[in-house]
Amino acid sequence: MSRGQYIGLDLGTSSLKGVAVTAKGEIVACGQAAYRTVRDEPGQAEQDPGDWVRAIRRVVQALAQDAPPSQWRALGLSGMIPTLVLADASGAPTGPAVTWEDARAGTQGAAFRGAAAAVLADEGELYRRTGQRVDGRYLLPMLMRLRESDPERVRSASWLMGAKDYLYWWLTGECATDPSTATGSGCYDLAGAAWMPELSAIAGAAADAGTAGRPDTPGLPAVLPPTTLRALRADVAARLGLPSGLPICLGAADSVLGMLALGATRPGDVAYVTGTSTVIAAVSERLTVDGAQRCLVTPLAGVDGWGLEMDLVSTGSAVAWLARLFGLGRGGERKLMELAAEGATTRSARAGPEDGSPPSFLPFLGSGEQGALWDPDLRGSILGLDLSHGPADLAAALVEGIVLESCRCLDVFEQNGLAPAPLRAAGAGASSPVLRRQLADASGRDVLFPADPECSFSALGAALIAARSLGEGPADAGVWAGPMERTTSDPSRAAWWKHRRMRHDDAVERLGRLYRQRS
Repeated sequence: MSRGQYIGLDLGTSSLKGVAVTAKGEIVACGQAAYRTVRDEPGQAEQDPGDWVRAIRRVVQALAQDAPPSQWRALGLSGMIPTLVLADASGAPTGPAVTWEDARAGTQGAAFRGAAAAVLADEGELYRRTGQRVDGRYLLPMLMRLRESDPERVRSASWLMGAKDYLYWWLTGECATDPSTATGSGCYDLAGAAWMPELSAIAGAAADAGTAGRPDTPGLPAVLPPTTLRALRADVAARLGLPSGLPICLGAADSVLGMLALGATRPGDVAYVTGTSTVIAAVSERLTVDGAQRCLVTPLAGVDGWGLEMDLVSTGSAVAWLARLFGLGRGGERKLMELAAEGATTRSARAGPEDGSPPSFLPFLGSGEQGALWDPDLRGSILGLDLSHGPADLAAALVEGIVLESCRCLDVFEQNGLAPAPLRAAGAGASSPVLRRQLADASGRDVLFPADPECSFSALGAALIAARSLGEGPADAGVWAGPMERTTSDPSRAAWWKHRRMRHDDAVERLGRLYRQRS
């Protein structure tokens, strides 16, 4: 096995993370570079692809300090989805990238679903074919909105790319995507492993096997295997200080590669990855679409089977918001989780509906929810406050709300025939003992976590798929995650959590109905 190093880059919601790892799984270098999200109007969430490129330069420089580029074997990519980049025939962006957090295409999402139902002659066929609950965060509805708000930008575009696709083009000169990233378009047929031109036409995008689109009709990239390798462009290599011709691996979506690196590779295995949002994904050995359309379905990378995925869109961002509200300053998220642990020690003794019982926090601080609920009208709420409650109570209530919504997602996996398995948790939130303890007790599942849960496992998965593209790396993907520690569930806590969940579910149902009436 090679003595060289494999590089993984993960283009996340707020920063680009990089890792250099040996064939044995030893992490020899890490790097991170943040970039700005523009939120100048309600619902807006845009980024400058040029900032991504500048982030690559900074991260590569950071990695090179401890991992000499002469030893790099291959570089793999991971990225957030869905995020839209419109580019001209040369691959240059025609405007800012529209990220998955952007909430301005809700009307177009509904229009796309209606048009798709007419084309497919069945309202549920869009989900059954694509495995997606297509809303305004998907690429085709985003494109429809831009046609109305910025038609010149669409007319000048030749390509409709995802965020990772743009990085792959910038590094290699080839416009391509992988199956997991393709699902973020809203028109990728899972069983057929191909674009659905009858759906792309609704938004005015061309699905011509990776051919640049015609004027006013941007083309979708070719869909290639995640292990596809292309050589690093000579001019980019010179700018980055890297070997010309370094193999660049196409990679996959961040959730898919996070699952791989955590060792969630067998049917029923569950990855629980916390960040700005929380991804909860399970491995299914067969292509399974949920009858109630509660989970997304995605092709996996480096693993036989399919991923069933739910995303709680406002978890890490909710923790950061509450930390700012409390004025916790530097390291505020960590301090807030410490407050939550303090509050949890007292709130667990108060489970009844009497005065003084702990408040309930509905953690829907984004635009609705995309976990198991898929309700765009849900909003965050705190119920049951009284004068006895302080910051620790509210912090504990937020963590509890996140945990209870996580349990709702885990129920969906079991209802789709997946046997309960331990949760493989990682990310900043998973570094908190209070979150791991509550997840274990509320779900009745043990929680496994690596020694360094804040490592970017999506970046590590990108490095792993790059190694595999060369026929190298470990056969067992979980080897690179290292030894796992375990938080064991406490059955004696089941009754307490059952009571809290009943109260939480009742609040979600009542307030959801109220918000729908108001909208």
